[in-house]
Amino acid sequence: MKIIRWILLVTASIIVLVLVIALFIKKEYLIELEITINRPKTEIFEYIKYLKNQENYSVWASMDPEMKSEFRGTDGTAGFVSAWESKIDDVGKGEQEIMKIDDGNRIDYEIRFTEPFENTGNTYLITEITKDSTTKVRWGYTGKMKYPWNFMALFMNMEEMPSPDLEKGLNNLKTLLEN
Repeated sequence: MKIIRWILLVTASIIVLVLVIALFIKKEYLIELEITINRPKTEIFEYIKYLKNQENYSVWASMDPEMKSEFRGTDGTAGFVSAWESKIDDVGKGEQEIMKIDDGNRIDYEIRFTEPFENTGNTYLITEITKDSTTKVRWGYTGKMKYPWNFMALFMNMEEMPSPDLEKGLNNLKTLLEN
């Protein structure tokens, strides 16, 4: 009986400790990568403002050729929604909506995942002139880990997890637009 009480006390203490530590761990994270593309800013922005075009350079869109896609609204305008559903866990199910467009400069999206887990984050694409015919494109993602799951941030770097996919997507965009 004493052993069971001791095990329960230790287990409860560990749970309380984890919950207390999680109170002090950041919940928000930001991932941002950039690439320079040898094309004029207006040309690049006119391409990336259409959410359907992400299917041509996004890594996640290319992971599942059998992925079901659905579009609602007018592409290239605020309110346009691109929804997807895949049997592949890395792709999952969700939707992305254009929330705001600063024409020629920035596009803000809300991305809502429903499977294999529920989460909402924000993504953006920013274009900046670097030279007459060269443009820097920044692709960013901001997200939030809910309490107490933010405790997992001690063991995994949320800012590095999707970075290779964003980097590959930017490289795909560069190849696509420069050819």
